[in-house]
Amino acid sequence: MDTTPSSHQIGPHCLGLIGGLGVAATVHYYRELVSEHALRGAVPDLLIAHADVNRTLRDAASGQSLALAQYLAAFIQRLSRAGATIAALPSVTAHICAPELLELSPVPLVSLPAEVLREINQQQFKRVALMGTRFTIDTDMFGQLPGIEVVKPAPAEIDIIHETYVQLAKDGVGSADQFDRLRRIAHTLCDRDGADAIVLAGTDLSLLFNPSNTDFPHIDGASVHIRAIMRRLFEEPA
Repeated sequence: MDTTPSSHQIGPHCLGLIGGLGVAATVHYYRELVSEHALRGAVPDLLIAHADVNRTLRDAASGQSLALAQYLAAFIQRLSRAGATIAALPSVTAHICAPELLELSPVPLVSLPAEVLREINQQQFKRVALMGTRFTIDTDMFGQLPGIEVVKPAPAEIDIIHETYVQLAKDGVGSADQFDRLRRIAHTLCDRDGADAIVLAGTDLSLLFNPSNTDFPHIDGASVHIRAIMRRLFEEPA
C-alpha cells in the first residue's frame, strides 16, 4: 500500500550519494536534503552507497586520483543500476578525482569544486583561503578553482586545520576549543593575508560553523553543493 502523503511528491530525479566519506558528512547531507525537499513539498528519491573513507584518504594522500575515480565509479554504477539518475559525493577530499570520475560516471555528477567556483565568482571574491584537509589546502582544492587567488595558511596553521578536521570526521562531533582554534585562524587569514573570504571546504566543518556563529566572511562548500544538487534534481536554473 502506498503510504506517501498525498500532499507530497517524489522529485523528477533519483539522487545517488556515495556515503561514508565520512559518516557525519553523509548524515549532514541526508538531513539537509530531506529538509530542502520538504520546502518544495516533495520527498527525496535517494540512494546511498557506503564507501571506505580510509581507502579514499590513502589514495588522495598518494595522488592516486585515477585509482580513486575507478573505485568511486563502481559505486556510482551500482547506484545507477538501482535507479539513480544524478550522483554526488558528500566529501570535498574525494573530489580530488573529479575530472577522472566525470569521465567514468554513467550519470551526471554534481561537482562540489565547480559549484564553489561558481559561488566565489558570483560573490565577486578574488582572494580566498581554504579550510579542510591538508590535501584540499595544499592543492588549492585540487587546482579546480581557476582564476582565483588562493591564500595558503602557514605550515603550522595547515597542521592545526588538518588535524582538527580529521578529528571532527572521526568523532562526528565538535568542541568549543576546536571552534575557537579554527575561528582564530580564519580571522588571521582575513586580517593578515587579505583573504576576501574563507571557503569552508569540508563538510564536517558544519559540526562547528553555522550561519548564526560564523563571524568572518565565508562560503560554506557543503551548503553551496547541496543547493546545486537540489537545482539539478528539480531542473531549476542556477
